[in-house]
Amino acid sequence: MHDISIISMIFTAALALTCLFLIISPLFKWDNYLQVSANGQDLATSKEALLTTLNEIEFEYKMDKISHADYKNLKRQYESEVAKIMKEEEQMTDSQVDQDLMAEVEKEIEAQMKSYKTKKGEGK
Repeated sequence: MHDISIISMIFTAALALTCLFLIISPLFKWDNYLQVSANGQDLATSKEALLTTLNEIEFEYKMDKISHADYKNLKRQYESEVAKIMKEEEQMTDSQVDQDLMAEVEKEIEAQMKSYKTKKGEGK
C-alpha cells in the first residue's frame, strides 16, 4: 500500500510539472533558442505573404480606399522587403551551388589522383 502512494505521488508530480510547463511555455520566446532548419521555407512564406499584401494594397488603391501617397509609400516599403528576401534566397541558392560545385570538383580531383596512381603503378 505504501508503494502505491509513492508511485501515485511521483505520477501526480510529473503530471503537475508537465501542465505547468505547457501553461508557462507560451510566455517565453522559444524561437530565439530553437533554430528552424527550413529557413528557405520561411523566406518563401514571407515573400508570398508580402506579395499578397502588395496585391491587396493595389486593390484597395483601385477601390479608392487609400490615398495615392499612402499607396506609393506602402508599395515602396513592401517592394523593398520583397527585394531583400529575394536577395537572401539568391544568396542561399548561390552558396548551395558553390558547395555542390566544390564537391563535384573534389570528386573529379580524387578520380584523377586515383587514375594517376594506377598509371604510375603500372609503369613500374
